[in-house]
Amino acid sequence: MDDVQSSNKNRVCFVYVLGSMGTGGRRTYVGWTTDLERRLAKHNAGTGARSTRGREWRIIYAERAEDRSAAQAREWRLKRDRVFRKSLAQHISGAV
Repeated sequence: MDDVQSSNKNRVCFVYVLGSMGTGGRRTYVGWTTDLERRLAKHNAGTGARSTRGREWRIIYAERAEDRSAAQAREWRLKRDRVFRKSLAQHISGAV
């Protein structure tokens, strides 16, 4: 394994849930990153995921993952856990 692969594998990753309140109601978005603040800024600048454009987002949940693989696996599970996401969305206020 070369140095780039080794350093990427050992980087701390985060799985996060973003929340937004807009004209269409409450929305959540699940993703993973190595830098939460930078990723949130990208979403809010309209350069993040296509589905997050045009809204103002805030982090409503985040957890640390051991590595990229663990983060992606957890992201996959959270995207399918609608009960958990709905419970988080209940705490999103209009002043996001």
